Amino acid sequence: MASNDNDNDRKDTIKAISDDGYEETKRSRVTVEDPDATLVEHLDDLRGMLIKSAVVFVIFFMLIFLTIQYWFPYLSKGHDLIVRGPFEVIRFYIRTAGALGIGLSLPFICRFLWQFMRPGLVDKETQFLKSYFPLMFLLFLGGLSFGYFVVHPVSYYFLIQMGEQNFDVLVTADEYMSFLLISTMPMGLIFQLPVIVLFLHHIELLDAALMRKVRKYVYFALLVITALIAPPDFFTHLITISPMIVLYEISIYIVRIRERRAAKRAKKAAE
Repeated sequence: MASNDNDNDRKDTIKAISDDGYEETKRSRVTVEDPDATLVEHLDDLRGMLIKSAVVFVIFFMLIFLTIQYWFPYLSKGHDLIVRGPFEVIRFYIRTAGALGIGLSLPFICRFLWQFMRPGLVDKETQFLKSYFPLMFLLFLGGLSFGYFVVHPVSYYFLIQMGEQNFDVLVTADEYMSFLLISTMPMGLIFQLPVIVLFLHHIELLDAALMRKVRKYVYFALLVITALIAPPDFFTHLITISPMIVLYEISIYIVRIRERRAAKRAKKAAE
């Protein structure tokens, strides 16, 4: 009898603990109105964000993989490409679908990430990201277009012509796609520079005077970044770093305009 009573007491205790834990963590999601949450609740929201991102990626991956024979001739721009065996064909299809699937999923993933982070952001950060999200997307597309129509063809023809002086150049489909991604995808990220600068200025970590003061150090950093992401030839480096410098100078100009407008508003408020 004593043993049965102890077992019943233990079951009641476990049930009470389970019920209490369930009642404390039962909520749909963390919101802006109710941002305080336990670690389990944040992890649950993170799990939901990852699941939605994975679903979007799989949809794009399958769509690209099943239709690659229709649009790849436009992507290859008529170049003569080869494959060295049947396994390279499937490997090329998977790598291409994976890379392009990530690229096409990126806007949706950023949206899901924004929804996850929004409850923890202050109003100042929230207003900035909400206002400049369309600009970020347009700059990303602009960077991809610049890489596809300018950086990739110039660097590709330069390297091919240099190789043809001493070799019979045969380009595999896998190598071509890798080169195409290297010369286009980083451009989409580089073109986010004005938004990054404006965000740092918005949270009062950067101003036009400081940007002008550190200009030479920024240019050196851009050179290093270009050397890491661009194809290994001087002309491609020059083409790649030129828009980066232009974007930085445009960022200084925009920050200066914002500072002048803020000064005028402060002057009117003082009057």
